[in-house]
Amino acid sequence: MATEENRRIKDLDTLKALGHPLRMKLYRALRVAGTATASQLADQVDEAVSLVSYHLRKLAAHGLIEEAPARGGDARERWWQSADAGISTRDEDFRDAPERAAIHSAVSRMHARQQNEMYESFLDTRSAWPGDWRNAAYSSEFLLSLTAEELRRLGDEINEVVGKWRAHGKAAREAGDVEGRENVAVHTNGFPFRT
Repeated sequence: MATEENRRIKDLDTLKALGHPLRMKLYRALRVAGTATASQLADQVDEAVSLVSYHLRKLAAHGLIEEAPARGGDARERWWQSADAGISTRDEDFRDAPERAAIHSAVSRMHARQQNEMYESFLDTRSAWPGDWRNAAYSSEFLLSLTAEELRRLGDEINEVVGKWRAHGKAAREAGDVEGRENVAVHTNGFPFRT
């Protein structure tokens, strides 16, 4: 049964399983859809159903996704759902060995590239969105002077705010309030830098 908590990935095998670009896209598509079949996901990512099924089984083997109750129709079709509300990784869980740190960095880079691709896709299609959506979309950069502890607290506060809005959107959809509602990506990064 899916939990409402984010899962912190600490083991290398699970991180490697998630580190495949198609698996990350499938995981994200499943998070958005709630539940879906391999056929439905294959249409979304423009890949063969057999390939999507293979990668879904790999994600399931590491507990990232799980089978969901069947939704009518063909009883032979497997429905999938995310096993958690989301996932996260932390540097502190992978810096104990060079191989672990390198894999964590590679997966983090791939994830950042996919986030950037999502935003660039919006920029490419922005003119097709209604004006209220174009006006609501934002991109901000804040340059702050913080300690490591303050940065950690800022991240915790941002996660709380996003969690509140995630719960609000989920409750609204479950209540049938879907008019004008779209999937929204919120990407934030907080990291030190020197000029």
